[in-house]
Amino acid sequence: MGINIAIKETECPSALCREMKQKTVRVLVGHPEEFGDSAEIYCTVSKSCAEDTVGDWEAFLKRNKLSKDTDTVHIDLLIDQGDIAALEPLAERCCSGWVDFDKLDGDSRKKALEDSLPENRTTEWELVSFDEMKDTCARCPVSWDKGRGCMGLFGPDNSLLPEIAGRHACAITASVPEGVASHRIYTPEDAAKLLDEIEVLRRALSEEGKMMVRRYSGPVDRMEAVARICTKEKCGFYFF
Repeated sequence: MGINIAIKETECPSALCREMKQKTVRVLVGHPEEFGDSAEIYCTVSKSCAEDTVGDWEAFLKRNKLSKDTDTVHIDLLIDQGDIAALEPLAERCCSGWVDFDKLDGDSRKKALEDSLPENRTTEWELVSFDEMKDTCARCPVSWDKGRGCMGLFGPDNSLLPEIAGRHACAITASVPEGVASHRIYTPEDAAKLLDEIEVLRRALSEEGKMMVRRYSGPVDRMEAVARICTKEKCGFYFF
């Protein structure tokens, strides 16, 4: 198992993803029927009904690029316009449970959030393609991991760096295992302290020997990058 280090990017004014990550677009709720036209509806037809209507089932699957294991036909997944026209009148309408957040007013938005769990909310950032995400991270000023993003590897969970740090009074680095276990969020003030620890750690690694320098110089460099971003942007960071 490995330990990663990341910044609280949505606290960073300069983060290019900040607005998209803070904009909720869809919410999975327990009672979608209470949200009227804002509730997402999907239309389905059973396999037996579809087979009776379209005739050649194998040809139907092929022209609509559907799996041979299809048991339920979702109208919105169909490609062939003739099949759509034939099956749509037979479809059963069901609520998916998702609600379009943009279609809700203030009170309804509050109600939707109360009727959902935090992990059941989709942000605008989650709808961005992988290539767009990669491009955004490459351009982002808080993408501290050499343009690859705002999180990176600290090291294995049996890293000796926290132990070495503890022997040299580097409290922030020494606290990493505890920080992972307790889900601690480190503050910008902690970032300033971490920045002070960097040179101490580099000297300590030299004293520990060349093997320790080779093994832990990378994590120290990454912590320095995180500490500089966090002090500049006044944001937190964490290990996980």
